[in-house]
Amino acid sequence: MALWGSRRRREAEDEALIRSLYNEHGRALIAYATRLTGDRAAAEDVVQETLIRAWRHPDALVNSKGSVRGWLLTVARNIVIDRVRALQARPAEVAPVAGTEPAQDDHASSVVDSMVVMEALDSLSADHRAVLIEVYFRRRSVTEAAETLGIPPGTVKSRSHHALQALRRRFGSRTPPGKG
Repeated sequence: MALWGSRRRREAEDEALIRSLYNEHGRALIAYATRLTGDRAAAEDVVQETLIRAWRHPDALVNSKGSVRGWLLTVARNIVIDRVRALQARPAEVAPVAGTEPAQDDHASSVVDSMVVMEALDSLSADHRAVLIEVYFRRRSVTEAAETLGIPPGTVKSRSHHALQALRRRFGSRTPPGKG
């Protein structure tokens, strides 16, 4: 229990230290950091980081040769410098230039694929080919394809199944286009 009580006491002392530092030096720190960064939100981040460093190094506040405010302002300046250096170390992000189109894929492979598919469809019976065209190319449901072709929906399902099996057998021994 004594350890728990000393921990709470230390946390309360730390909080009081940061609160008193902010009350006494916060406005000056924010004004200084805003002048350095040109951005109020960034300045607030810098002040927060400055106070965290003060909390981590309380001995620097007590045993420093200069004033506490001078130490805090120096820490804030160093944080701003570190952030600027970090941004400069990263490559600059380039916005896309208006009017430039992204590179397009060569359409030759899609032409070859279309030719292979047409050749494969030609190898099917007329009934099987008609079902695949309605269902896959015209994107009709089984019921719609059945109405268009004048056959029962079960026949559409059966023919599409057998047609797809025939295509699988045909391409089973060959490497699909673009894969070899």
